[in-house]
Amino acid sequence: MRRKHELTSVELFTGAGGLALGISEAGFRHKAVVELDTRACDSLRENKTRVALMRDWPVHEADARTFDFARFSGVDLCAAGTPCQPFSLGGKHRGDDDERNLFPIVLDAVRVIRPKVVLIENVKGLLRSSFSDYLSYVLLRLSNPDLLIRRREQWQDHMSRLSTRLRRSGIADGGYTVGTFLLNAADFGVPQRRERVFIVAWRRDLQIRREDFAPLLARTHSSDMLLFAKWADGSYWRDHHMRDPLKQRARPARESLLEQPPSKWTQNRLRRLRSAATFLTGETRRWRTVRDALKGDDPLPEPSEHADNSMPNHWINPGARAYTGHSGSPWDEPAKTLKAGDHGVPGGENILKLEDGSVRYFTIREAARLQGFPDEYVFQGAWTRAFRQIGNSVPVGLSRIVAQAVAKLL
Repeated sequence: MRRKHELTSVELFTGAGGLALGISEAGFRHKAVVELDTRACDSLRENKTRVALMRDWPVHEADARTFDFARFSGVDLCAAGTPCQPFSLGGKHRGDDDERNLFPIVLDAVRVIRPKVVLIENVKGLLRSSFSDYLSYVLLRLSNPDLLIRRREQWQDHMSRLSTRLRRSGIADGGYTVGTFLLNAADFGVPQRRERVFIVAWRRDLQIRREDFAPLLARTHSSDMLLFAKWADGSYWRDHHMRDPLKQRARPARESLLEQPPSKWTQNRLRRLRSAATFLTGETRRWRTVRDALKGDDPLPEPSEHADNSMPNHWINPGARAYTGHSGSPWDEPAKTLKAGDHGVPGGENILKLEDGSVRYFTIREAARLQGFPDEYVFQGAWTRAFRQIGNSVPVGLSRIVAQAVAKLL
């Protein structure tokens, strides 16, 4: 029996479940999570017995192209983390011509389910000017889901028909009001710089406007506060029981590669922050760093050279190296954007810069923490496959923030 005020959801392309976990944390009950990749489904099924929030997830290992979404008609939320490779800045940028472009599958599911709200996540590259026409088409189809694309019709021709209908008749009953939001996970307490696009669409009968939703996505953390905490009041170093670099006359050799005192440009920025009348009003907290995530209130043990059952997924994969443009993530900043790295990661995003100047790969457990997965979540498959699941995920904390905003308006 459905409990009073319970919110329900269906999710496509669930992957390892980063988006789905955040949606669960926001109070939604998943009626179906759909994923085709067997390894990702193995992880989802394994963690139904480990992670309390996942216990009741109905995991469907299925192709979303042929999945029967009609069974879930009328759920509150339809969510999808559409594959990012067609629009990724690091990919081949084929966009709508890429066979992995699964936006049409999501749009078909929306037409069948008729959810109150649609939530689609993708990479920042989706906003590139070269994809602007296709993005406009996706938003227009969401506005008018009933005007179907014809057999063998190109999307450009379908877009023309949609535009004509909009000019003549406006958005049809059952259509959606659509908003697009670019969010940086670090601005919401995730210890990682990770910019993602969220397309949010509200069924028109709800009478929700973009202006109602946007204020609920106001950032909660800032780089200015981190800068101030490190180089003005020193609270960051005290939080980690470290000596303030500005107060050290002779820094010990083991700390020689911690952050150097700020440059002249940074010092000028600090002076502006100190003089700003609205600064330190408590509206935002400081960005969280790699050190906060891995060595903060609940520190991870030092990783093992070999698999250790007492801390799953926390062993060192050898072979990391640093070179120009491949320097890794420092301890005292949010991590670089973690990537799936099927063929290697060119910017050092998946490696950690140690305090002696050497580098190593993040362990799977460390990367999972940087994405917000609970420590009891175990990733199935070899190191590369597990990292692919993590790198393709939405940070759990960012997912929760967006889903909470949806829930509040519902």
